[in-house]
Amino acid sequence: MKKGWVILIAVVVILLLIVGKVVGIYNNLVTLQEGVNQSWAQVSNQYQRRADLIPNLVETVRGYAKHESQTLEAVIQARANATGLNVTPEVLNDPQAFTKFQQVQGEIGSALSRLMAVVENYPNLKANENFLSLQSQLEGTENRITVERQRFNETVQTYNTRIRHFPTNIFAGMFGFEKKLYFEAQKGAEVAPKVSF
Repeated sequence: MKKGWVILIAVVVILLLIVGKVVGIYNNLVTLQEGVNQSWAQVSNQYQRRADLIPNLVETVRGYAKHESQTLEAVIQARANATGLNVTPEVLNDPQAFTKFQQVQGEIGSALSRLMAVVENYPNLKANENFLSLQSQLEGTENRITVERQRFNETVQTYNTRIRHFPTNIFAGMFGFEKKLYFEAQKGAEVAPKVSF
């Protein structure tokens, strides 16, 4: 009888260790997934900051460059497209929605670049304090977006690496933890712009 109790206790201890390990793995995956979601929220926050600055920037430029309406309308339309997108953490699990999000944000960046090129033709606008302040805020926001995207990619890398490690990959598959997508450079970003004087 004593031998039976020893075996039973050993089996119970082994089962408790296994359950403890599975719970630990699961909790670690939840923590990493929440880290990805938090990082995504920071990226979204910076994109929202940019979207909030755009109307003020457009109105300031509009006062000086009335005949540049096509460029201004392109910026306004790009902003409308971006703010019309629902950017929940579920976007991270949908490659098409994630690609669309990146594309729309790229369109805003492109439209803003065209707007800044137009500004070069208006020396009075470039000297306007409101414009300079908005331009500075926008530049700061673009830098913050870059930093947050980098942090997001680092967080995703940690998460994706963890769910691929053995034996975590077994439990990640059982519990539905899926690989997350990275932010990638826009097509054509590898080609340096041509500058001519």
